[in-house]
Amino acid sequence: MEKSLEDLIALLDLEEIDANHFRGVSPDEGWQRVYGGQVLGQALVAASRTVTPERHSHSLHGYFLRPGDTRVPILYVVDRIRDGASFTTRRVVAVQHGRAIFNMAISFQVVEEGLSHQFEMPAVPPPEDLEDEVTLRKKYAAKMPAEFQQMFARERPIEMRPIDPYDFFAPEKREPVQRCWMRARDALPEDPRLHQCVLAYLSDWTLLDTATLPHAISWTQPNLQSASLDHAMWFHRPFRADDWLLFVQDSPSASGARGFNRGLVYRRDGALIASVAQEGLIRLR
Repeated sequence: MEKSLEDLIALLDLEEIDANHFRGVSPDEGWQRVYGGQVLGQALVAASRTVTPERHSHSLHGYFLRPGDTRVPILYVVDRIRDGASFTTRRVVAVQHGRAIFNMAISFQVVEEGLSHQFEMPAVPPPEDLEDEVTLRKKYAAKMPAEFQQMFARERPIEMRPIDPYDFFAPEKREPVQRCWMRARDALPEDPRLHQCVLAYLSDWTLLDTATLPHAISWTQPNLQSASLDHAMWFHRPFRADDWLLFVQDSPSASGARGFNRGLVYRRDGALIASVAQEGLIRLR
């Protein structure tokens, strides 16, 4: 297994320190705050550890309250709100320095059959015809200060191939839509819950950037302050996070120093497996 993916699995393997209390750590990758997808994935792991194996998450709704500190562990406290006949509800609060930095509600359900329909997957080039994001980042890294180049070009646990790539350092106005193929870089264990947690981790990777596309700005500009404010996901159908998944993202609106973004995630066979929605801070100083 790729070392970067081993590191991600280790990152999601929380330490249980007491009943309903779990401890997570952050990697030292040079960022000033904890990556939002990490907190999403770890919180989902913490909640899943308190639910019987035959129930799987079908939705989660989280709020980012404060920036996470990469230097200290994160305490995840799970509240077992309800255990029903078909559904289980949990609430998770992530704590650092004695204060909540994130909270999330998660609903789990037993597997059931029912009505089925979906939006069709758009026609896009296959991932084999596209450049890997690592290759693209290395091109962009040449424009960065030397101390950031290695961090920016580092291989990630997720392989991503943009269909609509853009240059962070010379952004141009374009429609608030972006699409990419993504998957874990190597085979994952069979546990379906782990695949959900990995998808939660990577769902925050590019979503907020979608709202900046019509304005020819990017997170590399010193006068832009951006951060995820909330994040919601719905899991519709089974999937593997180590198979190619198409992430189709758009941003219907930006106003009030906030940008609203949506995403649909498809399996390669066209099945819609998850939906995502997020609002983020986009403040020009």
